[in-house]
Amino acid sequence: MPLTVDLSALGAAPDPDLSGTPIVVDHVAVARLYGEPLFAMPQDLYIPPDALEVFLEAFEGPLDLLLYLIRKQNFNILDIPMAGVTRQYLVYVEEIRGRNLELAAEYLLMAAMLIEIKSRMLLPPRKAAPGEEAEDPRAELVRRLLEYERIKLAAAQLNEVPQIGRDFLKAQVYIEQSLQPRFPDVNVVDLQQAWADILQRAKLVQHHRITRAELSVREHMSIVLRKLQGRRFVEFEELFDAGKGVPVLVVTFIAMLELAKETLIEITQAEVFAPIYVRLAYSPVA
Repeated sequence: MPLTVDLSALGAAPDPDLSGTPIVVDHVAVARLYGEPLFAMPQDLYIPPDALEVFLEAFEGPLDLLLYLIRKQNFNILDIPMAGVTRQYLVYVEEIRGRNLELAAEYLLMAAMLIEIKSRMLLPPRKAAPGEEAEDPRAELVRRLLEYERIKLAAAQLNEVPQIGRDFLKAQVYIEQSLQPRFPDVNVVDLQQAWADILQRAKLVQHHRITRAELSVREHMSIVLRKLQGRRFVEFEELFDAGKGVPVLVVTFIAMLELAKETLIEITQAEVFAPIYVRLAYSPVA
């Protein structure tokens, strides 16, 4: 509930006969202005009405205020004394009506509900059916208060959980997991260009002979593996024999793609536009 403190009572009216002469009170200055002692508060000093306003309690809404009034006085929430609670609630509403009309509208709506419940309790209770309890006008209000209290307690518990950025900061440390150099993967366009260059060279040295040959991809896969055996890196072009014609080159290239698919070989290059190299993806057992 806001409490306004008026500091005008701290000043004393100056004697009109002593114009310009400060009133000395036990030779103790109230304040000091530009180095000169001030023994009384100036009468022309304007202090806005809301300048010294102290909020003793801050409520998040009508239910929060009602719950505060009930818990502070140890009332049973299942048996609320509507007369006393309504009277205290209206005192608070009257206090904020003159200050914030938009805020007071929400509280006035709850005040109307409290007055309605109080009026219904003054009326004779309705006759209930046999075996049923008489309807309590406070039942809906009690349900809303209990639900609000549970949500409020849950929010308070969540707020106590440590939060990143408020209670602690996230530490980020980069640790190199492996000292083994990892070469960048070969771009598909670069591999396609290297294959096109090999085909171009093969057309320059090919013989115009028409023969029928049965080529095995598995066989050429073994040939490629044998060429890579015992060598750390082999340049991409060295795995192709341009003198054997385009069909053999095609089968060899397909064999290499199958080996890469089965992760038996690795196709790498040190940097962009650098030569392409091939190596075994496993270490053979001696």
